[in-house]
Amino acid sequence: MAKPLTITIPHTLGALEAKRRIDEGLTRLIGQVGDNAKVSREWQGERLLFAAQALGQTISGHMDVAAEEVRMEIQLPNFLAMMAGKIRGKVETQGRLLLENKKTP
Repeated sequence: MAKPLTITIPHTLGALEAKRRIDEGLTRLIGQVGDNAKVSREWQGERLLFAAQALGQTISGHMDVAAEEVRMEIQLPNFLAMMAGKIRGKVETQGRLLLENKKTP
């Protein structure tokens, strides 16, 4: 197994609002992948444990939500570890958009 991909995204939302937005974002993502992937998630306090399995590959990890940052550790299978840089960029971009300090409808 490759070294975990670690990403930290700062925010100004507070832990509760960040956690709410993350949960909503994951619900949307799960709806988009439908039956193409098996996704699991479990909150343990301020830590989210997650895993996704598709095309014989499994991505797993955890996300720690704090008042001023979200820190993720993602375990990528060797096949996807070769693309860690691109995956990091995509996750950071989407995470920053999700955690922007804006009002949500």
